[in-house]
Amino acid sequence: MIYPQNFEEKIGFDSIRTLLKQKCLCSLGREKVDDMFFMTSFPAMTEQIDRTVELMKIISMGADFPLGNYYDMRHSLKKIRVEGTWMDEQEIFDLRRSLQTVSDIASFLRADEDNQYPALHRLAADIMLFPDIIRRIDSILNKFGKIKDNASDRLAQIRRELSSTMAGISKSLNNILRMAQSEGYVDKDVAPAMRDGRLVIPVAPAMKRKIRGIVHDESASGKTVFIEPAEVVEANNRIRELENEEKREIIRILTEFTDYIRPQAQDILMSYDFLAEIDFTYAKASFSLQTGAIKPAMTDKCNIDWARAVHPILKLSLEKHGKQVVPLDIELNHRQRILIISGPNAGGKSVCLKTVGLLQYMMQCGMPVCMAESSVTGVFESIFIDIGDEQSIENDLSTYSSHLLNMKNMLKKCNDRSLLLIDEFGSGTEPQIGGAMAEAILKRFNENKAFGVITTHYQNLKHFAEDHEGIVNGAMLYDRQQMQALFQLQIGNPGSSFAVEIARKIGLPEDVIRDASEIVGSEYISSDKYLQDIVRDKRYWENKRQTIRQREKVMEDTIARYEKELSALKAERKEIIAKAKAEAQQLISDSNAVIENTIREIREAQADKEKTKEVRKELSEFKQAIDSNHSEEEDRIRRKMEKLLEKQNRKKEKKDKPKQQQAVPEKPKEVVFAVGDYVKAKGQTSVGRILSISGENVKVAFGIMTMFLKKGNLEPAAAPPKQEKATSFVSAQTQDSMYEKKLSFKQDIDVRGMRGDEALQAVTYFIDDAVQIGVSRVRILHGTGTGILRTLIRQYLETAPGVKHYQDEHVQFGGAGITVVDLY
Repeated sequence: MIYPQNFEEKIGFDSIRTLLKQKCLCSLGREKVDDMFFMTSFPAMTEQIDRTVELMKIISMGADFPLGNYYDMRHSLKKIRVEGTWMDEQEIFDLRRSLQTVSDIASFLRADEDNQYPALHRLAADIMLFPDIIRRIDSILNKFGKIKDNASDRLAQIRRELSSTMAGISKSLNNILRMAQSEGYVDKDVAPAMRDGRLVIPVAPAMKRKIRGIVHDESASGKTVFIEPAEVVEANNRIRELENEEKREIIRILTEFTDYIRPQAQDILMSYDFLAEIDFTYAKASFSLQTGAIKPAMTDKCNIDWARAVHPILKLSLEKHGKQVVPLDIELNHRQRILIISGPNAGGKSVCLKTVGLLQYMMQCGMPVCMAESSVTGVFESIFIDIGDEQSIENDLSTYSSHLLNMKNMLKKCNDRSLLLIDEFGSGTEPQIGGAMAEAILKRFNENKAFGVITTHYQNLKHFAEDHEGIVNGAMLYDRQQMQALFQLQIGNPGSSFAVEIARKIGLPEDVIRDASEIVGSEYISSDKYLQDIVRDKRYWENKRQTIRQREKVMEDTIARYEKELSALKAERKEIIAKAKAEAQQLISDSNAVIENTIREIREAQADKEKTKEVRKELSEFKQAIDSNHSEEEDRIRRKMEKLLEKQNRKKEKKDKPKQQQAVPEKPKEVVFAVGDYVKAKGQTSVGRILSISGENVKVAFGIMTMFLKKGNLEPAAAPPKQEKATSFVSAQTQDSMYEKKLSFKQDIDVRGMRGDEALQAVTYFIDDAVQIGVSRVRILHGTGTGILRTLIRQYLETAPGVKHYQDEHVQFGGAGITVVDLY
């Protein structure tokens, strides 16, 4: 069930129908698009989607799928049910081509030996084909769709006689025309013409008496008359008779063929139902490929678990302008059935609502949808929507009355298999009673176990969602730094309307905003701010979690690679050891053979000293060869070990070298400073006098300037000559420079968006300049963000000389996003 009647228009499905019709190949598919309806049968819905996905695969693979000669012949086939009627040549020609297309499609799908397209195969399994009709048409029509000469013996005879008669008339006319031209009755460039199916000669009116015959016509200007010579009148009459006989014979042939197919007309019509389904499926597949739609995981329960869901019409519209649509992640299940979405105006709440409605409706109409493959979709028995202004003068309905009428119908008909889509819930009347009415209705929806997506600005509905099981809050995110909507849905916390921020962005006077804040109360402003901070912090930690997941994935891949390499090394080590053992075994075998051979030769020599000496010499040489090979292998291993040890020692020396070379610094002598001492900054020549000492901070007067310096940055200095004034070391140029700096100095600094080190450097210079020119209070704009800049800056202010006190700005002027600093 769908409510109200203009449901498709409200969610944008009427645009989907229009685009699908444009992609259909004939009127068969367009009618199917018009007949497309909301299905609640899970098997029927999945079958439609499977067909579309399979045809998408066929198109993507570039397979030779038949996509030509889609003709709608249903009207012609229904017309011939009456005896005595017949189909004309063009109708029979279109019938032949469309039946051939049906046959080609069925053959393509039935040849699917690997069962890649099971849904389409089922669709084509029982379709009747009509090869006999195609052969019969081929016997009477040529490749251009005209009746063949040999369609019947009588037709062949008529056309032969017609051709010979025409040739005779043409010959006679040419002879008469040549004679008339020679006698000057007719111009030299004149040729025979055709009038009313008869061959005639164009003649000037003054010469028409010169040629005996019948005048059939004259030109519009009256300067030419068309005469049929008397010699060819009979022949032309015969042509007319033959043409009439030809027409009668053709009608007889067409009638005979029509009588042949009339008993099969009903079966042929079923083939066109199949062709219509293929055309309709092709349109859906083409549209799905254009929008990147897929078939997600599906269940026969009420469930919405979507990742990266996209409104297809919005996607196509933005792509024309080179933009990308922000995808939607949403989950509705039996634990959290109703989602209450809040957030700023123009933040994407209504788009989110329409996206849910359109994608669910598309899927239950048998279409793939635009979302990630990991998504899971369910089936609802009914979808209700309340969006936009439905006021009616005729029915005496105001905006709020129309909303209440929709709520009445929803309360009456919704159940645990219903999906409710309500925009600006409770709006259209006085906010207090509107919010209360909305809360009461929401309570009934929850009791009915209905599913829904509801947008609102009412605080009481946000609180209701927090306190009741089955309802969950959601927020459309907003970037407070950039002052723009992010169009991202985050489930778990309510959203802020950002009314104050948006008012500031559009330039509303600050005094108006301040008055409004006072009217609504500091408690509301603070709660709204805390809500914004919660959403911001959640977004920050979500990003952190995503980053950690990505790094974990990289680490897992790295570990897997190292484990694979380690396994390969272990396998190689085993192989080397096995090879070495085999070589050692072979060596032992060779040694035993040599020893046995030596013993045998000694025995055979029967203690012959020379022979024994010679055999012992050979055995000694074999032993030396073995020892030599063994020592070479040991030397090679020893050299490698020495290199490794040498490399390790070098690394150790490099590590230890800085420690060894680092000289123990001599402890500098501590200098004791007192108020009134003359000092100068290390590396500087200007001499100043100490005014006060506070711990490690020293206040020094350099002429007219006063600065705070650390004790470690000062060194004793001699007093300036008495004849000079204390301020003589400050030049006039320096004084002018300080005066200009004081005039151009601004008491606010904005470090938002800077890195930590950049921000600290900027704040350090800013505080130093403020102390130099004697400013008593400054403001640092660091924003709230993640709080890192605020923490770093305040850690610096704790130790910065010249800083008396710092605190948050008043909540109406920036709160924790601005630090106010008081200076000595």
